[in-house]
Amino acid sequence: MGQNNGTEVTEFILLGFTGQHKSWHVLFIVFLVIYVVALVGNIGMILLIKTDSSLHTPMYFFLQNLAFVDLCYATAITPKMLRNLMSTENSISFFGCMVQLLVYGTFATSDCYILGAMAVDRYVAICNPLRYGTVMSQRVCSQLLTASYFMGFLNASVNVGFTFSLKFCKSNKINHFFCDEPPILALSCSDIYFSIMVLAAFVGFNLTFTILVIIFSYMFILSAILKISSAAGRKKAFSTCASHLTAVTIFYGTLSYMYVHHGTIESQEQEKMASIFYGIVIPMLNPIIYSLRNQDVREALKGIGKKCS
Repeated sequence: MGQNNGTEVTEFILLGFTGQHKSWHVLFIVFLVIYVVALVGNIGMILLIKTDSSLHTPMYFFLQNLAFVDLCYATAITPKMLRNLMSTENSISFFGCMVQLLVYGTFATSDCYILGAMAVDRYVAICNPLRYGTVMSQRVCSQLLTASYFMGFLNASVNVGFTFSLKFCKSNKINHFFCDEPPILALSCSDIYFSIMVLAAFVGFNLTFTILVIIFSYMFILSAILKISSAAGRKKAFSTCASHLTAVTIFYGTLSYMYVHHGTIESQEQEKMASIFYGIVIPMLNPIIYSLRNQDVREALKGIGKKCS
C-alpha cells in the first residue's frame, strides 16, 4: 500500500464519519435497518408490479426499474460501509474503488433519466390520454429505459476513466464513507483541472437535461389540469403525479445540494450526510412514497393481503 511521496497508491482508506469510532454500534444499527427496509421495499415493489397484471402499464414499468436502480446503487455502497463500521481496517482496493464508483455512478445517473421518463409518461397520460397507448408503446418505453441505462453507464465510465487514470501519491485516505469522485480527486498529485471539468460537464448536463424535461412536462401537465372543469377531475389527475413529484423533489434537492454546496471542512461533513440521504435513505423512501400515495399500488397490496389471509 503506497501512500507517500513518490509511491503510487494501490488501495484506499475510507475515513467514514468524524467520531464514528465512538458510536459505531448506533450507526451500524441505524444504517442496517435503513438498508434492510430499502431492500425489502424495492424488491417488494419489483415483485408486486411483476405479478399484478393491473400494474402492467408504462408508468409501473418505469417504477419497477426505478426500484431496481435504487436497489443497485444503495447496494453498491451500503454493505461496504456497514463492514467498515465494524472494522478498524477500512481499506478498499484500487480496483474495488473503481468498480464501486462505476456501479454507483451508473445507477444513480440512470435514476435521473428514469425519473425524467416517468415525467414524460405522466405528460402523455394527462395531456394526450386518447393517444397514450400509442405514444407510450412497449417499444418506446423500452427505448427510453435503454437510453436511461446507456446515459448512466456513459457518464460513470467516462468519469471513472478520467479519475483513475490520474496518479495518486499524496495520500490514500478518502474523506468519505465510499469512493466518490470529489474526495478521490483531492488525493491526486496530477493536474486534476481537466478531470474536474469533465465531471462538472457530465453532472451538469445530466442534471440540467433531466430537470428541464421534468419541469416542462409538469408545466404542460399543470396547464392541462387547470383546464379540467370538475374539482374531482383535477384532484384525480393531480393524484397520479403526486408520488412522482414527491420523489423528484427529494431526489433532486439532495443531489443538487451534494454537488453545489462544497469546499469547506464543515461542508465536507454535511456532504457526507447528504450522500447518506441520497444513497441510502432515498432508496428506502421511494417504495414508501409510491405505496402510500399511489392508489393502484395500495389496491394491489390489499389484493395480495386478501389472498394471503
